[in-house]
Amino acid sequence: MNMNFKCKLPIPAEVKGEYPVSEELSKVIAERNKLIADVIRGENDRLLLIIGPCSADNEDSVLDYITRLRGVQEKVSDKVLIVPRIYTNKPRTTGKGYKGMLHQPDPSQKPDMYKGIVAIRKMHLRAIEETGFTCADEMLYPENHRYLNDLLGYVAVGARSVENQQHRLTASGLNIPVGMKNPVSGSIPVLMNSIEAAQSGHTFLYRGWEVSTEGNPLAHAILRGYENHHSQSMPNYHYEDLQLLFEFYEKKGFSNPAAIIDTNHCNSGKRHLEQPRIVKEVLSSRRYDDNIRKLVKGFMIESYIEDGSQKIDEHIYGKSITDPCLGWEKTERMILDIADRL
Repeated sequence: MNMNFKCKLPIPAEVKGEYPVSEELSKVIAERNKLIADVIRGENDRLLLIIGPCSADNEDSVLDYITRLRGVQEKVSDKVLIVPRIYTNKPRTTGKGYKGMLHQPDPSQKPDMYKGIVAIRKMHLRAIEETGFTCADEMLYPENHRYLNDLLGYVAVGARSVENQQHRLTASGLNIPVGMKNPVSGSIPVLMNSIEAAQSGHTFLYRGWEVSTEGNPLAHAILRGYENHHSQSMPNYHYEDLQLLFEFYEKKGFSNPAAIIDTNHCNSGKRHLEQPRIVKEVLSSRRYDDNIRKLVKGFMIESYIEDGSQKIDEHIYGKSITDPCLGWEKTERMILDIADRL
């Protein structure tokens, strides 16, 4: 094999033992995660905002951002439930570029996976301890999920992973909401297959164990746009797209039909300033059609302290080093506007 086995990493139980969750904090996590799950079940009519940086590249700036969200949450708590994004590993289309804090806790240094595992656990822990928020992360590597599974409130499976069997089966064993993004092709039948797999029980191999799952009824759709045959970005958040998704859900009869609208990626063509406009259009569709109102449970928004993005060696505080994000002033204005419109 053309692999250099550098070192054996500690198992999740060892890392959890070193950076544990207190009994008091466990109660905070359980109460918080019930609120998030209740929105997906339709038992809480607040709108979810899964919002934050494209990639969590610096603990201090990420916690600064999340603390700001805490202040806004208090202003809109009757209508909006905020779930901060702390995305600690990043998929790269060609395999090149910054892969997130799991790989590089310091983006300017070489990869160090052990330091990365510790860094992402400490950051998620700190977010809960300082703000009371359980956060969202992307399940890029299913075998790594157990390093964080006692801390997260929401998990996303990306467009390039959603057709992968291991992601689907692992999602079926989670007890929190899992958003399955539509694939890059935009195929809704493929998206429905992924949700069906995640909501069903399975027996499979996981971290050297034969495991069985009962299925995750909180698995649901995330619409993020798609690429056509010319690799051009195409949206799928318009009224007709939402109607179509509702009809697919009706035919399938899945538990807890739900959709989150990703306002960046192919839906915006990575034009981050388009995100507030997309939110307004979807809210208008929700007001017009009661089925769409019940289906669309919230938005996934890329936002940080500074507008746009930067190169990895520029070191601008609170500015994304991956996809461009909406800056803080625009973000706060957008959240308050969402609450007004609801």
